[in-house]
Amino acid sequence: MKIVETYSHLNGLEYLCYRHSEIWEELINIIAQINAEDCRTKISKEKTKIGKILYSPIDMNKAFKKLLETKGWKESRTQYYVTADIKLARETLTLDATEQKRIIEDAGKTAHFTYNQTDFIKNRIAAEVQFGKYSFVAYDLFVKHMAFYVANQIDLGIEILPMKSLTSEMSSGVAYYEGEVYNVIRQGRNTPAVPLVIIGIAP
Repeated sequence: MKIVETYSHLNGLEYLCYRHSEIWEELINIIAQINAEDCRTKISKEKTKIGKILYSPIDMNKAFKKLLETKGWKESRTQYYVTADIKLARETLTLDATEQKRIIEDAGKTAHFTYNQTDFIKNRIAAEVQFGKYSFVAYDLFVKHMAFYVANQIDLGIEILPMKSLTSEMSSGVAYYEGEVYNVIRQGRNTPAVPLVIIGIAP
């Protein structure tokens, strides 16, 4: 596969190329090693594509996971506590989980434990390979990367998405680069408030 387009949000790509050029080169090489045709394994049952052999999101994710883990990218979680009390939520947002729980409970409120999980982290950079539905990408871009950034576990988030040309050979409903970049741009220059690199790939 190959990188067709990139979008740099809050100078994410500039940061990546200047501070972690080896990571950028590594990602370029990993993407180039993915043979898209090996992932064309899904037999469609959709009315408009019955019997057509499509690219499989599961197989593409497996291919990326194998190569990324070989290079030392690992899953990570950030844990925290939430509360219905908005004032307390704002006060405890940047604290570690233990402090959040203590302050919320000391105020007589219920602290609810939760977490965010990201598939791949290396050198304070998070990467998500997303061949899922639109809602999953929105969660990555506006919630997941932000949670790790606020928790001071990453400096940058990377989202790898299929181009529209690739999704035309997949099941319907898969998010694509052009649409998701548009969604980010229309939020304004500072939202989400975390540096991002969005990568669009195709065979």
